[in-house]
Amino acid sequence: MIIGSHVNYGSESLLGCVKQTLSYNANAFMFYTGAPQNSIRKKIDEENTKKAQELLKENNIPMTNVICHAPYIINLANKAKPEAWDFAVNFLKEELHRCELLGVSYIVLHPGSCVKEERETALKNICDGLNEVVDNDTKVMILLETMAGKGTECGINISELKQILNGVIFKNKLGVCLDTCHLNDSGIDISSFDNYLDEFDREIGLDKVKCVHLNDSLNPIGSHKDRHANIGYGTIGFESLINVAYNPRLKDVPKILETPYIEDHAPYYYEIKSILEKKFNDHLKEDVLK
Repeated sequence: MIIGSHVNYGSESLLGCVKQTLSYNANAFMFYTGAPQNSIRKKIDEENTKKAQELLKENNIPMTNVICHAPYIINLANKAKPEAWDFAVNFLKEELHRCELLGVSYIVLHPGSCVKEERETALKNICDGLNEVVDNDTKVMILLETMAGKGTECGINISELKQILNGVIFKNKLGVCLDTCHLNDSGIDISSFDNYLDEFDREIGLDKVKCVHLNDSLNPIGSHKDRHANIGYGTIGFESLINVAYNPRLKDVPKILETPYIEDHAPYYYEIKSILEKKFNDHLKEDVLK
């Protein structure tokens, strides 16, 4: 099982991420290189990066288990303000460069939101943006995340993801990140997850799936709201999420938890333990707060 969680890229940068991951008894993790809501970024700490990579090797964790997430402020779908679109393109380029310096192979990207653009135009804008960012020398793979359909989000179904992937010249530089909460909220029944994988494989190919965000949802199927819940404490349920985590077709794909903190405390050690033991923790809050 390749499993981990979101971790904080704080004062020790990548080294701190690895230390948090080990404290959760995990062998994978995802992080932002700065706050997801803004463009403020500090210089990559080369010494901490080297120490982080050494610590990963000592614990037999390959860099392919390390995922970066692009900030939410990147929106390639809307060109209403050309300067804002240019900023999104250039900032994504910078994030790819930062990932390269850190030795990270994958970065998850929200495809973008139409805002006032027509949907087909917005999807083309995303393709245009990715074609500006990605070339034959790009070393970091961009993973398009499946979205819940909140507001005017793009990438809310297999058809839209396929359209974006088909519109990019260097298709080998792109993959997909499946988010179980987003899939549920977009209308996919996670209790029949293999049916979704069958369709995905026919239309896109399961080899494109490089990451899974393993989250429960606070909302009913098809609600288009995107509110995560702790594992087994939402509408998807523990058994369905266990079936996703242990699906043999996704055996080599990192599963990353983005579940909510409990009173400012990370629940990931206990949630990961629950998944590894295949046993629902019905006293998660008590464990986290003890």
